[in-house]
Amino acid sequence: MFYENKILNEKIYAEKLPNNLQVFIMKKDGFSKKYAVFATDYGSNDLEFISPHTKKQIRVNEGIAHFLEHKMFEMPDNSNAFDEFSKYGADANAYTNFNMTAYLFSATQGFKESLKHLIHYVQTPHFTDENVEKEKGIIAQEIKMYDDNPDWQLFFNCLKAMYKTHPNSIDIAGTVESIYKITPQELYDCYNSFYSPSNMALFIVGDVDIQETMQIIKDTVKDTNMFEGEITRIQVQETDETAQKEIQKELEVSIPMFCIGYKEKNDTINEDYPRIKKDIEMDIINQLIFKKGSKLHDKLYNSSLIFSQLSANYTSAKDYGYITIEGESKDIENTKNLIIEEIENFKKYGAEKEQFERIKKQKLGSFIKTFDSVESLANIYLSLYFKDENLLEYYDYLNELKIEDINSRLIKMFDKNQMVISIINPKTA
Repeated sequence: MFYENKILNEKIYAEKLPNNLQVFIMKKDGFSKKYAVFATDYGSNDLEFISPHTKKQIRVNEGIAHFLEHKMFEMPDNSNAFDEFSKYGADANAYTNFNMTAYLFSATQGFKESLKHLIHYVQTPHFTDENVEKEKGIIAQEIKMYDDNPDWQLFFNCLKAMYKTHPNSIDIAGTVESIYKITPQELYDCYNSFYSPSNMALFIVGDVDIQETMQIIKDTVKDTNMFEGEITRIQVQETDETAQKEIQKELEVSIPMFCIGYKEKNDTINEDYPRIKKDIEMDIINQLIFKKGSKLHDKLYNSSLIFSQLSANYTSAKDYGYITIEGESKDIENTKNLIIEEIENFKKYGAEKEQFERIKKQKLGSFIKTFDSVESLANIYLSLYFKDENLLEYYDYLNELKIEDINSRLIKMFDKNQMVISIINPKTA
């Protein structure tokens, strides 16, 4: 079957294989680059679940999803999967975030061989006492490196201030202590649960023949699913209350850094409302209030309270959501107060219609350009797919958006009681 948006003149072929693996192919005639992402609906937040095999509840060590991603590149013959991609002329990579792990490659040549290899190695786990112990030292060094990274610490301290019990306040890589507890059996438990075809999806984009590509996939994937049904994840019951209002830390920075966070309330997270539409509304709100060209940005910049543009983002999943506003300032208290004041003004008086319409047109244009970037297209599509959303619906929701939707969302999302701040100060002698 095809998912199609006639206005965009774009369509995506979709087929679910007998083993329940979902495959998407987007044919882009004339594109020289081909791109494939093989992803699982599994990230660092998935720490507690019911094993689909034993039916017993399992609690795993923090950082295991990221650890598992690292180990997938080591093959049973001790070769490295990355090296094989190089032979075919492809560039490969992988990443783990809070909710998804993805394995990917891009190629202008050797695409068929690279696709077979991608599917093969992601389906070939190889964990031994020796190779797991070796990896612990490598990841421990990675964790220690991020301990001194101001941007990383600023962001995660903001999450720690917002969340009391939810695992998204935990570093994706875990802690040095947690990763040293990981065993090969624990890795296999997670792999056999979350790397089942029914919990994965494969997205391919480029100038490819759909039927030929589908045949390669069918000839390469394992025939059977690992289990029937869905994985039961143990959801943490996070309250609306924040963990603490402020976290400060000293690191090697020249100018103090801040990250203001607004924790989304549970009734808003659970509202019967298209998540993709809420994402669009928050994207426009962040542009209206915080980004370069806004009244707030110009006021802060012209007053020398900030020295570069503010960064504002909304992040959402099925069980959490938050807004972050980041910047650098020598007077964080005054900057914070002006940001809060501007947010409250928007809540009270609403957005200006002319400005809203201008930003909406910009977003429509930017979204259309997304279809020229095979990397962005594939990764965004799968991220939304695992949230039960369809990227091709984005244009319609954005096009139909009204200023009343924006003003309503402003009031729901920016509650001063839900606000926290993370600050990184320069180290003192």
